[in-house]
Amino acid sequence: MGVHESNNKGDKALVKIKIENVVASTSLGQQLDLKAIAKVLDGAEYEPEQFPGLVFRLKKPKTATLLFRSGKVVCTGAKSIDLVTVALDTVIKELVKADIEISNKPVIDIQNIVASSDLGSEINLNAIAISLGLDRVEYEPEQFPGLVYRLAEPKVVLLLFGSGKLVCTGAKTPADVEKGVGKIIEELEGAGLLN
Repeated sequence: MGVHESNNKGDKALVKIKIENVVASTSLGQQLDLKAIAKVLDGAEYEPEQFPGLVFRLKKPKTATLLFRSGKVVCTGAKSIDLVTVALDTVIKELVKADIEISNKPVIDIQNIVASSDLGSEINLNAIAISLGLDRVEYEPEQFPGLVYRLAEPKVVLLLFGSGKLVCTGAKTPADVEKGVGKIIEELEGAGLLN
């Protein structure tokens, strides 16, 4: 789960894209008494001096859900959008089981999808930085070993490493990840920078 295979136009081979983390938010539409919830929700962590939210970790799916007094909820760590839904449904069921009334069905808003992939060969980041243009590229190897490439459409950020590995962040859908990875492959192949 969480692994997509993409065969974008121009791909030499099938590129595997693995979703590493989906961050999503929602609102329960009501104020929450986090102290009371921490007492009744088994495994909840609430230390307001260190962090204003209550942290509730699930083993299955392996996620961390942050609940805030305002009723805002953030789920992180899921490997797919479906697992975000499962995690949030589980958290709500646990709250209801603990006699915390939840009046509305929350609408899930995907904030960020982080995915990884491998281009299958080493790449020359210096040549890529020059070829792709300084307006969309940040590359300072003394500060960070990867090249940061910002795409306007889809609005994602790709981190490219000399090993050929890449990370895509900022996507809102798995399709945006696939489009972003497909675009970088197309641009690198077009410039003769991908073996």
